[in-house]
Amino acid sequence: METESRSPRRMHVGDYVTVEIKPEDERLISSIKQHVESVSVSNCICRVPRNVSRESTMNYFPDLVSIGPFHHGEAKLIATEDKKWRYLNALLSRKPNLEATLAHCVSALKELEPKVRKFYVEKINRGSDELVKMMLVDGCFIIELFLKYSMKGLRRRDDPFFNKKDTFFQLRCDLILLENQLPFFILQCLFSLVPIPTQCTQSLIELALSFFRKMIPGDDIILQGNFRQDFNHLLDLIHNCYLPTHPEVQPRVQKKNLCCATKIQESGIGFRKATAESLLDVKFVRGVLEIPPLKVHEYTEIVFRNLIALENCAPDRPMYVTSYALLMGKLVQSKKDVRLLYRRRILTNGLERREEILDLFKKLPVDLKVNDFYYKELCEQVNEYRGANWGVWYKQMKQRYCRFPSAIILAILLLVLTFTGTLFSVLSFSHHHF
Repeated sequence: METESRSPRRMHVGDYVTVEIKPEDERLISSIKQHVESVSVSNCICRVPRNVSRESTMNYFPDLVSIGPFHHGEAKLIATEDKKWRYLNALLSRKPNLEATLAHCVSALKELEPKVRKFYVEKINRGSDELVKMMLVDGCFIIELFLKYSMKGLRRRDDPFFNKKDTFFQLRCDLILLENQLPFFILQCLFSLVPIPTQCTQSLIELALSFFRKMIPGDDIILQGNFRQDFNHLLDLIHNCYLPTHPEVQPRVQKKNLCCATKIQESGIGFRKATAESLLDVKFVRGVLEIPPLKVHEYTEIVFRNLIALENCAPDRPMYVTSYALLMGKLVQSKKDVRLLYRRRILTNGLERREEILDLFKKLPVDLKVNDFYYKELCEQVNEYRGANWGVWYKQMKQRYCRFPSAIILAILLLVLTFTGTLFSVLSFSHHHF
């Protein structure tokens, strides 16, 4: 009987087991739960590391709209605040009782406030009401923006964000900046409470992926199969779409050396466009480097920079995108490399953007330790193949010493004549001697 009194009673309800918790255990359980939640959400939205941002601040800080606390209230961004409030009004006014919807949203955000404060790397020096108001306005603005993008019928003719191409470009860029993020659970919470138009059949994640589609490589079918739903904010959502599908393989020797594309080709290794689930799924198969196609466009640099900054913030986060940028930087070092990869349909717009592609991979901050380099096994495979290839010597001789085809024939002829003359001398010496 004593044993039974010390143990919590269990009651079976269907497939579930309910546990009656003792009053003396409630405080301990609550403490453990708070600690688990704190560890799981702490520092998910960070500042861009200085070693990453020092050379190109324009790619890390917003120019049009602020999201979250880091850049809220900056002078150049204040003009957009009224526009965000208009979007909030458009979203909440789709139901007649705006005040009731507003009350539900504020109540839900108040409950999430402690979790929000732990989500940012820096202490948020704002009062409870100010922080909740910021989360509400920024979150509803993003949701309404996604809806207007997906359904043109919701847009006004004088909409300030969709009327000008340059404005929309800047807006889209601002929303993927590392320092301009909102916890995704805030967006999910609001999306479940605000009135969504009946003609919208997409989930919040689908709306977000549609809005950022141009920033995400691959086709829609592959993207849906590769996408994983564990992410913290919109930039993290995009990062998930870049993750490689193959596990990292540790090589025998920890190196990251690799020649440029033209030198690799000279050693007898081929290049082929790969059909892969991820842009980062680069493979070396039977003497051929298989690389998924990359289209460099106006968003490429800012996306890569912020994904690299995101990877640099967390010590335990794999450096996948940083590794890809380093790998491509090694392969693309001259216009000849760009032309080669364009002919192999790997750089799909390599001719018209040759200078931009070369400049891009030179500028990206890709300082990596060997242990963090995802493609070190790939580099080892390529280098071993180059060293073992019997045709390397011939191709190098042809490149370095023989400008004309006739020179090759002459070199071979001289070699044969020298060998024949030596053999004749030996035979003559033997004949006279014996």
